[in-house]
Amino acid sequence: MAGHWNGGLYGAGGVDQPMDIKNLFAQIPPDHGQEFFEKLAEGDGFQLERIVSRGQSTPPGEWLEQDRHEWVVLLGGGARLRFQGEAEPVALAPGDYVLIPAHQRHRVEWTAPGQDTVWLALHYDG
Repeated sequence: MAGHWNGGLYGAGGVDQPMDIKNLFAQIPPDHGQEFFEKLAEGDGFQLERIVSRGQSTPPGEWLEQDRHEWVVLLGGGARLRFQGEAEPVALAPGDYVLIPAHQRHRVEWTAPGQDTVWLALHYDG
């Protein structure tokens, strides 16, 4: 059964089941010097997470490499990513997104200090 509109938003269960509406920019914990990762949804072959960075980057000389594809969009703040084999990092602004194939070595070169850099990352099997 589809959701109903009856003065509010309701889920597939009808008027007895209100939707749980959340905001990607709300409930961001205070800065504790580490990136914040929050799983938003998961299912067979995928995981969706919110990441909040505040000046963090991948340690020098280290690379990230994942077994799953990662589609990531920058929602707020600023960042630079470097991909192995590329001479220069790629700057990301809000609204920019990139698909990082599984096993593609990459690193976060920079995130904006003193502000929340908010990412939405979808990890999935290919």
